[in-house]
Amino acid sequence: MQRAIAGLPRVRPDIVFVSARLVVFVDGCFWHRCPDHGTDPKANAEWWRAKLDRNAERDRQVAQRLEDLGWQVIRVWAHENPLEAADRVARIVRSQEQRA
Repeated sequence: MQRAIAGLPRVRPDIVFVSARLVVFVDGCFWHRCPDHGTDPKANAEWWRAKLDRNAERDRQVAQRLEDLGWQVIRVWAHENPLEAADRVARIVRSQEQRA
């Protein structure tokens, strides 16, 4: 069960490392406007553009709010190599926990 982060009741990160104050979001390329693979549907294009723009803006706002609250935010794209993404997250967790 995912839990909300204080101050952001609707935010549901995919992974939370409380001791490292790190949140990880795994984002789909379509839904979150991946700069490498994001696309705009041709059918009902205006509606989709607005929807996807809202998603991307919400992602930016959530990241900023989390950072303001002292959390570090990592976004992993669905197309990323899972082992490389896990290594990136692990390095950050280890470095944050060593500081504590």
